[in-house]
Amino acid sequence: MAYPKRSYSSYMLSSFACTSHSFSPSLEERENSASSSSKHSTVPDMAKKSSKLLTLPTLLTLARVAAVPIFIATYYANNWWGTTATTSIFVAAAITDWLDGYLARKMDLGSAFGAFLDPVADKLMVAATLILLCSRPPQTAFLGRLQWLFPIPAIAIIGREITMSAVREWAASQNTELLQAVAVNNLGKWKTATQMVALTILLSNRDSSFAGPGALVISGVILLYISAGLAVWSLVVYMRKIWNVLLG
Repeated sequence: MAYPKRSYSSYMLSSFACTSHSFSPSLEERENSASSSSKHSTVPDMAKKSSKLLTLPTLLTLARVAAVPIFIATYYANNWWGTTATTSIFVAAAITDWLDGYLARKMDLGSAFGAFLDPVADKLMVAATLILLCSRPPQTAFLGRLQWLFPIPAIAIIGREITMSAVREWAASQNTELLQAVAVNNLGKWKTATQMVALTILLSNRDSSFAGPGALVISGVILLYISAGLAVWSLVVYMRKIWNVLLG
């Protein structure tokens, strides 16, 4: 049987195709190579994230947490500098609460750890202050007869914070609509503002030897009750939003 003759050029093309095929990587080899390169490329990203763990805003938040034991110790100091130190620590914590959020947004230094720690630090400081005021109220004749005034707003505010923390944790595990329903609103901001002003007034006037007029203490108690009312009201608003999302 006679075979057709192949030209020298066709023979060379066939030989080159076989050779190039033997040296070209297979699909599996290309996938392995891509996987290896992607693994190496994630190392800098992981290092970058870990390096942003302790940013300036996060350090400010950690400082607020570390200040809580010092804050408690100065509250029970029976002299003028104890009152001054307690009030100064609380005011500094309130300022850094605003400052760390501002720096995180302005300098793009936000982190998941910082977002988790910031509300924890706020709740620790507020809860500690409320418990301290319940254990040793401001020393005035007016509050000496009505020491039950502080436990009522303290229970309302702390109970609200515990409930909202649990609700937000649950909403985060569900869907975006529920998470948006429990996002911070203006009512919560007003609650925080009145709460900080009330606690600052009460802390600065807790010692009868250093306290100003009794009207300041009374105004602090009134603002604290307003803050407790806003706390309960905002909780009801959040629950209503959640209920509407679940029914919708």
